[in-house]
Amino acid sequence: MKLLLILAACLLVSACQWGWLQGGDSRHRLLISVPDQKMLLLEDGKPVATYAISTAKRGIGDMPDSYMTPGGRMQIAEKIGAGAPLGAVFKDRLATGEIVAADAPGRDPVVTRILWLRGTELRNRNAYPRFIYIHGTPQESLLGTPASYGCIRMRSVDIAELFERVGVGAVVDVVDQAVETLKPAT
Repeated sequence: MKLLLILAACLLVSACQWGWLQGGDSRHRLLISVPDQKMLLLEDGKPVATYAISTAKRGIGDMPDSYMTPGGRMQIAEKIGAGAPLGAVFKDRLATGEIVAADAPGRDPVVTRILWLRGTELRNRNAYPRFIYIHGTPQESLLGTPASYGCIRMRSVDIAELFERVGVGAVVDVVDQAVETLKPAT
């Protein structure tokens, strides 16, 4: 009996850790193609949108202070910025009140919305404490090329749309495959 209780407790902890019992978003999945610098959004297993993105200049990896994008399976852990205007600047996940236009010269802050990612594998376990996000960027002209410092960047209009569609718990897979190979067979 004790063994059954221990096994049940382990399953419950695992289920909560993976979002299965937390009402997580199981309808959506984001597939990030590193070679194509594109994101494919699946809804109920069907492709519904493709977005231009930028992953890290330094490639794929998860070491702290590496400025790399973690590879593998992650989940959306938190959504930040609901209702903020396009181009709203975030510092430490708080809106500053500043608005930055697309391709404005100068610095490159996190803008519009934040989808904070949590790694679900050993190889990306540092994603959450490294503050790895999917977020808007004012450097929209660089989308389609690796240009970030670890996060996954998107156009402000695209991240605002994505933010409304996906929920906490949605799966995010960062892979070294072409987007065409990621599309499910119809």
